[in-house]
Amino acid sequence: MKAEALGEGDEGMLMVGNVIVNRVVANCDVFRDTRNISEVVYQKNAFSGVGQPLFNQPVNAKERELALRNIDGYRVEPAYSALWFKNPGSNTACPDQFYGQLTGRYKNHCFYAPGGKLNCDL
Repeated sequence: MKAEALGEGDEGMLMVGNVIVNRVVANCDVFRDTRNISEVVYQKNAFSGVGQPLFNQPVNAKERELALRNIDGYRVEPAYSALWFKNPGSNTACPDQFYGQLTGRYKNHCFYAPGGKLNCDL
């Protein structure tokens, strides 16, 4: 969460956490082999922050608290049912589609929920 959205503040990190937890519980082909947080985070090409210096830093109490809020069920729009996010930059519009359908934007991150073609259940 920190490596992907530290610049988006607590709410932005929580939204990335929504995507992570959603992928754990998603019932669809693309996430069929991801049944826990570790499998989701380390899924090949899933998160660009994995392996970056920020990713490998120890978490602090606040970051741990945010992660536990997600695990305990915290969800918020536009990431409530999102399985993907994209950061196109601050001066670039969110594409309407990116794997799924655009559900909205929070700061620099665009969030996407699965469309009907993907046959995903959350």
